[in-house]
Amino acid sequence: TCASLGSAMARHAGPRLPLIVKNLIPTLSSVFDSQRVTSTAFLAELLGSNVVNDLMLLETVLDNMTGRQRDACTLVRMLALRGLGNIAAGSPEKVRKHGAKLLASMVNGLDDKDDPHNLVALEAMSSLSKLLGHVEERDIQSMLLHIAIRVRPFFDSEQPELRHSSIVLFGNLSRFSEGDCEVFFEQILNGLVTLLLHLQDPKPEVVKACKFALRMCGPSMGCEGLCDMFLNHLREDRSLHYGEFMNNVCKHLMQSYPEMLNRLISTNLFYFKSSWVDIRAAAPMFIGTAV
Repeated sequence: TCASLGSAMARHAGPRLPLIVKNLIPTLSSVFDSQRVTSTAFLAELLGSNVVNDLMLLETVLDNMTGRQRDACTLVRMLALRGLGNIAAGSPEKVRKHGAKLLASMVNGLDDKDDPHNLVALEAMSSLSKLLGHVEERDIQSMLLHIAIRVRPFFDSEQPELRHSSIVLFGNLSRFSEGDCEVFFEQILNGLVTLLLHLQDPKPEVVKACKFALRMCGPSMGCEGLCDMFLNHLREDRSLHYGEFMNNVCKHLMQSYPEMLNRLISTNLFYFKSSWVDIRAAAPMFIGTAV
């Protein structure tokens, strides 16, 4: 594939790349979707290698990937976001410099209105998770709430990839919550029931994502007992005794946030009709334990 070719050339044909990039860039504006897809896939893969930085091509390729965000073809828009996310692997030190531009591109991807299968949103979420480890806190703070609100509906998507990526991203966002703790705390409370119920998700990778997100969110919840439980019981390699775990979680929740009871009940009622049998069973148990 073209992406594999881009990766191989980055490793083995570095000196030839400036001319290749120069000749490829005009095809990004081709009237043919296939040409735009091919050139975008190739350049997106190049951004995963530091060679574009060494050859001083990074800014050129980055600007052209950013310019593809308004492309009429969904696949081109998706591949452009993948390329921008690849900078985290290829030139992590440049993410800091271009952080605001990269984050704005990802938010645009999340808000893509012509994305019926959420391919662009999925790429935006997975690329955001790659970039967040390298951006300046000030660049993410202004977008934190918008991103958190935007990704939460994907927690219950029928597509496991969307559930997984959105939940992992939510966990990664929580590391920036300290500057605006109260606002993000509200987002954690809004997503908490869903994350706890999806510990019973039929897909192991989604369960793993929920464990990660809850461990990450724990320190922002202002309840040491709950934070310790998430850290100790939700380790990736550890099996979970769900009923016993939820019993203890509900005790901590009711001690620390008694005013949350009505919200917990109403959110759980929504899952009584869940298409996933284990989650459908977990919801009434959650209510029974909380009450």
